[in-house]
Amino acid sequence: MKRLLALLVLAAAVLLAAGPASGGAEARDPQAVDSPQMRVLTLTLRNTRYGAVLFDGKNRVLYAFTRDRRGPSRCYGACAAAWPVYFAKGSLRAGRGVRQALLGTVRRRDGRRQVTYNGWPLYYYAHEGPGEVKCQNVREFGGLWLVLRASGRPVR
Repeated sequence: MKRLLALLVLAAAVLLAAGPASGGAEARDPQAVDSPQMRVLTLTLRNTRYGAVLFDGKNRVLYAFTRDRRGPSRCYGACAAAWPVYFAKGSLRAGRGVRQALLGTVRRRDGRRQVTYNGWPLYYYAHEGPGEVKCQNVREFGGLWLVLRASGRPVR
């Protein structure tokens, strides 16, 4: 009996040390940053042909979707496949030119937190790389996709 109890305690300790398993979707998130400490997501401003607009810490531009109207996300399914969500997986930090007071999160239907700026849920475009801004003012999935200024206003 003592041996069984010792084995159970050992198994529990191993499971706790291993931590939660990472799902496939988690590994594909563009902003995921692994570190031994809590993740810090930094938003910054970068100059583009549209002026200074919001980027993540990995130099990927972030978009607002006009159907969201500064509220909960309306982008799911095929929309979220084309426009991946900028998920909050740690603390949010305002980089140079970004206003900390405008940073926030909103809960999605699955319970995960999506980063917001001035109330706008933030997204990437799936077919852009670092430094690229290909989809400004694109109409898709019933709304416009717009980059954001430091003020939190979409660029029209």
